[in-house]
Amino acid sequence: MFSSRGPSLRELTVQALSSVERGYDLLAPKFDHTPFRTPDGIIDATAETLAGLGPFGTGLDVCCGTGAGLTVLREVCRGPITGVDFSAGMLAQARRHHPQATFVRADVRALPFDRSFDLAVSFGALGHFLPSERPALFEGVHRALRPGGLFAFAIGEPPPVTSIAHWMLLGFDGVMRVRNAVWRPPFVMYYRTTPIRALEKDLTAAGFTVGTQPLAALGRRRDGTPNCWLVLARRSR
Repeated sequence: MFSSRGPSLRELTVQALSSVERGYDLLAPKFDHTPFRTPDGIIDATAETLAGLGPFGTGLDVCCGTGAGLTVLREVCRGPITGVDFSAGMLAQARRHHPQATFVRADVRALPFDRSFDLAVSFGALGHFLPSERPALFEGVHRALRPGGLFAFAIGEPPPVTSIAHWMLLGFDGVMRVRNAVWRPPFVMYYRTTPIRALEKDLTAAGFTVGTQPLAALGRRRDGTPNCWLVLARRSR
């Protein structure tokens, strides 16, 4: 799963027993050499799709981590791009990769922006928010966008119940729930708390007009269902 430049088992254990913020501060220098980083295929497919919907002016990467989403913004935005995250360690890595971008350290459940961006993206972050926390996140993104602005993020189709992947994700979430029941501080990271219909409902409640588009470059399952969708949430006013 990990390259020789990735974290050791001991380092991962220390991270998993930390808070989300502290855990990512520790993981940041080696994060790009783990499977947790959003794959380049998703980044490239998202950039290709958004290029057909743009160009855009200013861009915001929500929970930017080491800056994978800023690669997309750099391709499709004509104006300044900004990354926001609450991990100082992740932001330090992102600055190294994207020196032309602006970075803000903040809790994205209380984004400090008002009608500042034309496009917002996010990659691999939604599992770090409990369902009860999503409204504050989505309302903040809505507030950060200008009227007509777009919030885009990729979401994978859940693996079928007959697949190994389904049971691996179920097991991971189960382990995390046990860990958080017996250990403090909690480390919120769940793979099965973000079904697309629930996300659409929360986005609509936050004021977005929501649509989806298959990321065709990532292929389809045997039943014809796309492997991955791009959620497109637009602020209408």
